[in-house]
Amino acid sequence: MRVESSRITAQDGLRADARRNRERVLAAARAVFADHGIDAPMATVARRAGVGVATLYRHFPTREALVRGAFAQQMETCAQALADALEAADPWEGFRELIVTVCALQQQERGFPAAFVAAFPESTSEHARSRQQAERDFATLVRRAQAAGGLRADFHPSDLAVVMLAHCGLATALPDDDAASRRLVAYLLQSFRAAPANGPLPPPAPLALRSLPIAADGRRGSPADRRGRTR
Repeated sequence: MRVESSRITAQDGLRADARRNRERVLAAARAVFADHGIDAPMATVARRAGVGVATLYRHFPTREALVRGAFAQQMETCAQALADALEAADPWEGFRELIVTVCALQQQERGFPAAFVAAFPESTSEHARSRQQAERDFATLVRRAQAAGGLRADFHPSDLAVVMLAHCGLATALPDDDAASRRLVAYLLQSFRAAPANGPLPPPAPLALRSLPIAADGRRGSPADRRGRTR
């Protein structure tokens, strides 16, 4: 008797059709979160994925589970980058690579920054412990980089949030401008050095003040959007 491919299960216990649905939901979630933030309605994600809301909740019973599933790979990359930084022979180089990695992920996935810093009320104790350990590890990395003379003495671990907010603003306004992202990160890293750093910056982005995607009223939008609002 022929067995339908949709009923074949893999090591994760999911049937092929269920796995396809799950992957569609995750891809749709990343797209919706990029456009509307991680507070976007779950129904919007289901509609974008082409599945029913019940199917979405069957795979991801809470918003936290959906957000974590959508950005699981990025979270793992950050965790590995932090682990590598702690093991680096030069703590400053470890610190630098960590900042570069986190900002690159922000640039690649616009919904990731909010997921990275989100604190969900239904977070499990396991997730809470992981977050607290990551914060302790980053503080350890900062102390090591300062003791080695690479990182300025007045850098505080909370400054990582400032870095992410600054870069997130750029990544949101200019999601396709990798050059602007690299240049901002280079400026930030040079400002964090304990000794003056005058190494060459990455090439500048082809930007002009008049072309920035920010309207006169402070709202973001494309030049075409702004022209439409003034008519």
